[in-house]
Amino acid sequence: MALTAPATRPMNARFSSGPCAKPPTFTLDTLADAALGRSHRASVGKAKLKAAIDLTREILGVPADYRIGIVPASDTGAVEMAMWSMLGARPCTMIAWESFGSEWVSDVVKQLKLDATVLKADYGRIVDFGSVDFDTDVVFTWNGTTSGVRLPNGDAIPADRQGLTICDATSAAFAQDLPWDKLDVTTFSWQKVMGGEAAHGMLILSPRAVARLESYTPAWPLPKIFRLTKGGKLIEGIFAGETINTPSMLAVEDYLVALAWGKSIGGLAGLMARADANAKAIFDFCDARDWIDNLAEDPATRSNTSVCLKFTDPRITDGAAFAKAIAKRLEGEGVALDIGAYRDAPPGLRIWCGATVETADIAAMLPWLDWAFQTEIAALAKAA
Repeated sequence: MALTAPATRPMNARFSSGPCAKPPTFTLDTLADAALGRSHRASVGKAKLKAAIDLTREILGVPADYRIGIVPASDTGAVEMAMWSMLGARPCTMIAWESFGSEWVSDVVKQLKLDATVLKADYGRIVDFGSVDFDTDVVFTWNGTTSGVRLPNGDAIPADRQGLTICDATSAAFAQDLPWDKLDVTTFSWQKVMGGEAAHGMLILSPRAVARLESYTPAWPLPKIFRLTKGGKLIEGIFAGETINTPSMLAVEDYLVALAWGKSIGGLAGLMARADANAKAIFDFCDARDWIDNLAEDPATRSNTSVCLKFTDPRITDGAAFAKAIAKRLEGEGVALDIGAYRDAPPGLRIWCGATVETADIAAMLPWLDWAFQTEIAALAKAA
């Protein structure tokens, strides 16, 4: 039987999990006010960097006594800066349920050589936070970008904890309600939920984290781009737009444009609602079919940004080859770009559902996924 391709195509087929789709109102003209060719230390540059910090605070609801800084090397740089600067003062616990969390474990155990307690869960599952000792410093990823599994809430994190919580929230910020009172260090990058350009990280510090920085000096040397204190005091300028190294003023403008768009659609509530609607469209699609399922086993832990899927049809004998064929076919049709699973993750698909993606584009793409599956299954039957 001939398989008929769907008639409708997404207006924007970009479903990459980073860099992610630009806001739907984005055009290059919106960057016209960028401070190009100007020093980031000139008044215009510092004003724009400070505006990026202030608008981030406003939209995310970050408490007034928390510091927000723009730091080098994207979310990775922000996480590494926090770990290298703060860990070692007390015992630490490393938690991982996906690729990037595992990277932080490797850095702490193999590079910093700390005797850390390591708690891991397989892809699709999450560590039981009720079993975590929060009197140790705890490092974890809120939303597993490569597994599609997120922490549903921060209820298990005690208010009277003795250790610091260091949270990689790069694919959660602006899409999930982060409990700031439970987080001492929070990091993310511009290129995820807000669709900004890469290479710049955000570092958010609670007063407890600042106290650690000002009272503890790690045993190892710190490179310049990791140094947050001078003479035992926090370098406050970092948290007022005076960056450690030179930022891209074009990328700063792009982030400001994305933040302004986010504010215009209702701020955090509006951004979360868009991500929830996008993810629900995929969840409903999977619930109606017996050949595809969410990688996250518990619906309460399903991500609303990096939705990871697995093929469950018993006729599929080589899951990796089948998933790659689906992704390649959809990209060839120009209806879904960059949706293959992360290289270290189980075979399947990863579809970004953050707020910059339009639900109408998800809805237009899903029939193509149906078509691609049926086409590839037919090819398997023919080859047999």
